[in-house]
Amino acid sequence: MSDTDATAAVAEEEKTERPPRETAPERIVPSVEAVLFSSAKPVKERDLAELLDATGAAVTGALELLRGRTEEDGRGIRLEKVAGGWRFVTRPEFDALLRRFHEVTERSRLSLAALETLAIIAYRQPITLPEVQEIRGVNCASVLKTLFEKKLVTTAGKKAVVGTPFLYRTTPDFLMRFGLNELDELPRPEDLDADLAATLEAREIAAPTAGPPGIRVESGETEGAAAGTGDTAEDADAEE
Repeated sequence: MSDTDATAAVAEEEKTERPPRETAPERIVPSVEAVLFSSAKPVKERDLAELLDATGAAVTGALELLRGRTEEDGRGIRLEKVAGGWRFVTRPEFDALLRRFHEVTERSRLSLAALETLAIIAYRQPITLPEVQEIRGVNCASVLKTLFEKKLVTTAGKKAVVGTPFLYRTTPDFLMRFGLNELDELPRPEDLDADLAATLEAREIAAPTAGPPGIRVESGETEGAAAGTGDTAEDADAEE
């Protein structure tokens, strides 16, 4: 028997002896829960299927069962799909409790400059540093270094132009930091514009009720009262 025939025979024997993949979600729920509980990073469904020797449908079903259980009232954790995988996270309402228990006194917050730079990279990636600086109108080198240190951005090759500057993109840690499963979940600019317009409209509606006592916000009578006190709608907006 040739080496090729022997290899084929062994492969066929292994294939024959290998048990069929698990298809029942209920049977692998405990295993999925244990893996996710012990993992520091999100675990992809295909990795769970390979590890547990189960079908993709069984893993998906098990995850849905687990997520349903963690959504019940009185639970301190929930199952979250983020950065292309699944993980257990604590609920937001226990943030103060957990910070006190773990003696966390400072919050890891990004500066406004870092958020602006990160937003530009997220929406325009891959993008070069000169392009980011042209959009922001300021030097972003130090801010970009900070984002690198926090593992929120990384390089994505070089752009084929004079000087061949590095291209930058966001990382899976960026998705995890902002609770996103994929970049397509980023808010669209038009949605942000609509939300901003709605917020401003709500403020304009609420602004009249914040006037000094005795000034009624009604028809022409309001104009007379406002004129008598020296207050105008523009003044109210400026104070707000």
